[in-house]
Amino acid sequence: QNFPIRTGETAFLFLQHFIKILRAGGRAGIVIKNTFLSNTDKASVSLRKKLLEECNLHTVLDCPGGTFQGAGVKTVVLFFEKGAPTRRVWYYQLDPGRNLGKTNPLNDADLAEFVELQKTFADSPKSWSLDVGEIDTEIWDLSVKNPNGGEEVTHRSPHDIMEEIAALDAESAEVLGRIRELV
Repeated sequence: QNFPIRTGETAFLFLQHFIKILRAGGRAGIVIKNTFLSNTDKASVSLRKKLLEECNLHTVLDCPGGTFQGAGVKTVVLFFEKGAPTRRVWYYQLDPGRNLGKTNPLNDADLAEFVELQKTFADSPKSWSLDVGEIDTEIWDLSVKNPNGGEEVTHRSPHDIMEEIAALDAESAEVLGRIRELV
């Protein structure tokens, strides 16, 4: 009865309990593995629906691997306030530009841009917003999908690649032939 959404995942039980005991107007930031945002099992879907309907999930901070030692997985931080349903979720993809770990932890400077942009929920190459109305209500998928995905990559045609391979093979054969003459 304490956990209406049945699951063996302790992090999901904790989040469920936290939502229940948080008072109206209460604010929270919870670290959870990023698969919570997209898992399609019944408990994950139900818990995301509950979070969006009972709380204003205003921010999802997508953390790089190694941010939380011992987690062993990529994590996100969910920032929410209980009392009103979510209308819009603001995402920020944290990228400190280096590998994080025990000897190279996250620091205040790494979070400076996030803190500044979060004040107004501004869009940037690393941040964007999603209206809850755009979410598929069958699975309540909140996956981190940056629509500002960087520069567009232009790919060479397979024909051009094959031509280059053939030219390089011919050049290699020529060099190998000269080496054989010297031996």
